[in-house]
Amino acid sequence: MVMVTSRKLLLAFCLGDQKRRLPDGVRLRGDIHALLLGDPSTAKSQFLKFVEKTAPIAVYTSGKGSSAAGLTASVTRDSNSREFYLEGGAMVLADGGVVCIDEFDKMRPEDRVAIHEAMEQQTISIAKAGITTVLNSRTSVLAAANPISGRYDDLKTAQDNIDLQTTILSRFDLIFIVKDVRMYEQDKRIANHIIKVHASGAATQVNRNADTNEGENWLKRYVEYCRNTCRPRLSEKAAEMLQNKYVEIRQKMRQQSHETGRAAAIPITVRQLEAIIRLSESLAKMRLTSVATPEHIEEAFRLFNVSTVDAARSGINEHLNLSPEIANEIKQAEAQIKRRMGIGSHISERRLLDELNRMGLNESIVRRALVIMHQRDEVEYKRERHVIVRKA
Repeated sequence: MVMVTSRKLLLAFCLGDQKRRLPDGVRLRGDIHALLLGDPSTAKSQFLKFVEKTAPIAVYTSGKGSSAAGLTASVTRDSNSREFYLEGGAMVLADGGVVCIDEFDKMRPEDRVAIHEAMEQQTISIAKAGITTVLNSRTSVLAAANPISGRYDDLKTAQDNIDLQTTILSRFDLIFIVKDVRMYEQDKRIANHIIKVHASGAATQVNRNADTNEGENWLKRYVEYCRNTCRPRLSEKAAEMLQNKYVEIRQKMRQQSHETGRAAAIPITVRQLEAIIRLSESLAKMRLTSVATPEHIEEAFRLFNVSTVDAARSGINEHLNLSPEIANEIKQAEAQIKRRMGIGSHISERRLLDELNRMGLNESIVRRALVIMHQRDEVEYKRERHVIVRKA
């Protein structure tokens, strides 16, 4: 099922939906944005590299080495004429295709804010050095990121694992939590495959590369053909099913937020409804059909459920049904946090964890205590969740 989901995600992502322009001039994007968030060594970068080779137009970049100007556009001065001119960034160069951003979590927050307009309105507004213009960035964004602590911690909620603001998360149509699960049979198959790859020798490398390039070129031509020739639309039954399922998901998330006393890490909004529309029509385009049927809606919701909905729900009930020993340790951690922090005081989360760890408290227990105190509105996070402020 994982392989089938990966292939459908790959094709749907590269194909996207057709762009729409409303009578009042408003333009609705058809490109799909996806985020892969999870453990290292789970082939996130390889997935991005493969998309770069598969999409007709693609640009690959690393978030750690990219600035806001490098992703959007910059104004530079010619050394000879001394005149200013525009240089398009990665999202302008990938117009009509895909931009792959690796190490998305390593970007500075102000650089991530700069691509908000490019992701939703698909334009880049420039007002620098007397140059005022708007550039097109009609591109899909495929980003890969690691959790805040390097690996996905199941003892934390999704909100504590994802060090990204809600404003940027809501712009991604699909968010996949990728975990390095330790399973004997799966580990054995992966190890067997890796060993065979390394033991196959260099003699067959030339033929293998030729076959791989031929397959990638065929897939690239197929993607380009589907994008240029197929313009599917939702059928009436599909539209009705879409409406009912969206309302159902909103009701479930509202009920869970009421039961746990906190909002989900990833909100389910109208943007996610538009994401499902784009995904379902992309699945129809994949089969070269002119109408998106209820079957396409069902598959779109399945992909949406195994990605964004599961990510929003992950860890939502993790602090419930605690053993008496764990509950007692959490209470001790809460008491130490309150003893260390007076009401109204603030401290770096890292410093607090280190101090309590030297007192013999486990870091994961302290984090869970902070989560529970945050739900009770006793503490709040500031500065991208790096600073803790005690409220009560």
